[in-house]
Amino acid sequence: MIILTIESTCDETAAAVIASGPHVLGAAVATQTELHARFQGVVPEVAARAHVQRILPVIDEAIRQADIDPADLDAIAVANTPGLAGSLMVGLTAAKTLAVAWNKPLVAVNHLQAHIYACQMSDPGEIYPCVGLIVSGGHTSLYACHSATELDYLGGTIDDAAGEAFDKVGAMLGLPFPGGPSVSRAAAAGNPKAHDFPRSLVGEDHLNFSFSGLKTAVRYCLVGPGKQDFSQLDLSEQQLADLCASFEQAVVDCLVAKSRQAIRQTGFSKLCVGGGVAANGRLRAALAEAADRDGFGLVIAPPDLCTDNAVMGAVALEQIERHGYADLDVDIHPGLQRGY
Repeated sequence: MIILTIESTCDETAAAVIASGPHVLGAAVATQTELHARFQGVVPEVAARAHVQRILPVIDEAIRQADIDPADLDAIAVANTPGLAGSLMVGLTAAKTLAVAWNKPLVAVNHLQAHIYACQMSDPGEIYPCVGLIVSGGHTSLYACHSATELDYLGGTIDDAAGEAFDKVGAMLGLPFPGGPSVSRAAAAGNPKAHDFPRSLVGEDHLNFSFSGLKTAVRYCLVGPGKQDFSQLDLSEQQLADLCASFEQAVVDCLVAKSRQAIRQTGFSKLCVGGGVAANGRLRAALAEAADRDGFGLVIAPPDLCTDNAVMGAVALEQIERHGYADLDVDIHPGLQRGY
């Protein structure tokens, strides 16, 4: 089976051609980082308009790389939830149009299920059942993953997502957008013990996260309470590095602690991690250390499959096997997903 997968949930326009196995025959991503940098965050309307411009060229590039004809495709898959409404609509409209034009069945993909399936794309064995940690700009959630398409919500952020906190701290510090990579680069030369930032909800008997207090603690460390002008900050390189390292370590400690707790609570023997923040080197190292210490298996999506991409849409192959195809009247389900 050969499928075309389309991803447009937020600010990356992506397409891939996947064969059963799964094997990647072609893949293309058009990033929008420069478009949103001036706003220090993703602007939904800007993202949607950029998707309109880029969706067909990206699909064409993926098919060109795969060296196939559209007639060779067996289905067209597209992420229809969760995400930004305008962005999702562009991807779904393109997928429906091609499904009709090429007379191909349609598959609706859950973006969060796809993030965990990115781990399967790099692991020769079967990753399910597992605890799934999705940690990105919009979501920080733990799931009991019984199969590729059967996920039970265990807990998640009650306010900011981890990636969102990275972006907001980066904006406070005047670092380039997106904040996650910029904060991590600055943190590399810093002392993670320089500031004693809070690890909210760690030690409590539930699996929820909270990063809003941590973000506020960084703010107070920089300028104190009240309205302040962050452009007037005067930090040395070492002060900046220490602050970033301490913030990053606090986020990592929360993610690792709750992941270990989820493994104990579910009795599963494997943790699979996906999402943009999963590319963070300090997090990957800390999770590997925890896995060695506690004796559970660990699979983290490759860095190039952590951020939004269409290759992880290969979960559609599992969707077809278990649930079949979607009707052409399938709709988008935008917004953040806080459970099932």
